[in-house]
Amino acid sequence: MTTPTRIDWSPYLGPSRGPRAGRIALAAEALAALPDGGRVFVSASCATPFALIEELDAQRSRWSDLELVFGNLRRRLATFQHPGTPFRFTTLQASGALRDLWESGHLDVLPCRYSDFARLFLAEGAYPVDAALVQVSAPGPEGRVSLGVSVGSTLDLVRSAPLVIAQMNPRMPYTFGAGELPLDAFDFLVELERPIPEVPVAVPDDDALAIAKYAAAEIPNGATLQFGIGAVPDAILQALSGHRDLGIHGGMINDACIDLVEGGALTGDRKGFGRGVLVAAEVIGTQRLYDWVDRNPVLQMAPASCSHGAAPVAACPDFVAINSAVEVALDGAVNAEAIGSRLVSGPGGQPDFAIAASLGATHQSILAFPSTAAGGKVSRIVERLHPDAPVTLPRFLVDRVITEFGVARLRGLPLRARARALTQIAHPEFRDALVAVSA
Repeated sequence: MTTPTRIDWSPYLGPSRGPRAGRIALAAEALAALPDGGRVFVSASCATPFALIEELDAQRSRWSDLELVFGNLRRRLATFQHPGTPFRFTTLQASGALRDLWESGHLDVLPCRYSDFARLFLAEGAYPVDAALVQVSAPGPEGRVSLGVSVGSTLDLVRSAPLVIAQMNPRMPYTFGAGELPLDAFDFLVELERPIPEVPVAVPDDDALAIAKYAAAEIPNGATLQFGIGAVPDAILQALSGHRDLGIHGGMINDACIDLVEGGALTGDRKGFGRGVLVAAEVIGTQRLYDWVDRNPVLQMAPASCSHGAAPVAACPDFVAINSAVEVALDGAVNAEAIGSRLVSGPGGQPDFAIAASLGATHQSILAFPSTAAGGKVSRIVERLHPDAPVTLPRFLVDRVITEFGVARLRGLPLRARARALTQIAHPEFRDALVAVSA
């Protein structure tokens, strides 16, 4: 692997309020600064400051109204026990942890691409916040702390929010990159130790392995990858072990990246941006991964404007986005957010990466998923999207669709041809019905 490049992040950073107090405080003192009626951003994914939220819930009598805004939560917050008294909840990305809140009417959803997070929450943005609750590492030898496993969706909030309170956790790995910050980047730092939530490595089934074989054949040596969460992306990464000079520039890294780096497949030697470096916004995985990324110069954590920005992503040679979908219609329109009327996810970074992939002649956007759901009872290749479903990707952005039955290359195909291509990779049990409507 090439000696990792130190990246200049300044072109990708949003506005900053400048130095803050950087005060070490108890949780009660820090949280008392939250304004009644305020809107509070809570960092999500594997960096949610659960200990701070527990204290916030314990002190809830301080406020008559407080809105908590967050992204993809891995598990429930303590404040979910008291919806409306005083807490209101808004999410940018639905997850299983939020299902009962949505069904009971205590949760609202703000559709948003990952790359739009920072602009949305600025003082002059469409949804400004009054405060941010985040999590950081203990100070390193340089005297700085790190945003650790979640930088992309958090950094600009730390720079711009009127009030920033950090849970300083010695278990948070110190990651290099744009998330390394001095203590005076924060108003308050509260020393609270908690384990970092782990996401187990998914075990691929036969369908995932078949999908991975097809996908790996589409990906050239030297490609720069972005991928999502789940058994299918994991299986695809594992199937790339024989490739060479792959790179990462995208939303996340996971445990599979360790094996690709150590096996020599993932070197970043052909990357244009951050040569020899894995560039990511989030770290999502097990303790093995958290130990591996701690002070590892191979990884550089990026702000969302770089990890998901169309220009820097499209500049990567042979960029390949690997994502999934709930259903794909015969015209190519994609729903990756809802099962019927039940929300299960959000746009996240998928539109960002599909747009970036559309900007390069040798780039690819791959949607990879099993052909059926509900134990084989439901086809995920459908005549048209469910009437309650959002359109995550419009049909003109869809490129390659892969199931266990093959690859449909839709870019450049007229509507009837793409319907035929998608029907051919649907499960055989559903092909006749799809042929009847696409003829």
